[in-house]
Amino acid sequence: MNNPVLPIRIVMQRRALQHRWADEKWEAYGVVCAEDNEPQSIDQILISDAVTRYLVKGFRLELFRDEVEGYFLNMTAAEPTVFIVWRKEEGQDIATPVRATVSYGEAARAMDASENVDAVPMPREIQVWLNEYVEKNYTPEPKKPRHQGDKPSFQSKR
Repeated sequence: MNNPVLPIRIVMQRRALQHRWADEKWEAYGVVCAEDNEPQSIDQILISDAVTRYLVKGFRLELFRDEVEGYFLNMTAAEPTVFIVWRKEEGQDIATPVRATVSYGEAARAMDASENVDAVPMPREIQVWLNEYVEKNYTPEPKKPRHQGDKPSFQSKR
């Protein structure tokens, strides 16, 4: 079975700073759905003297069965998000996205690995696509029955 895939574009933002330790701040700014699988390329969009955005083409969201609980957690959050993992390597002019995910678990693992991970609002089109997948594939873990003599873990076992 093939994993569902949705082509996307990622918007990165550079904000100029006047600070003694940093002259710029990078962050993922947003995500938009793409028409199809595009080759990776970058378009610069000048917003103001202090803010520049870069539309990075050629990315995709791919869904995996073993991440369905992470998708469920994202869809049931107050504000579903797309997590963008990005890097700014020494000598690079711009910060570049590495991948995008809609799984809480995958985003947490990237953060545990000291990656830069930004959460951006999930567009409605992606929410519909992801919700359809979650509804088809997510089955909550059944609750384990408590035995009458079991005490909650915070109480003494005496």
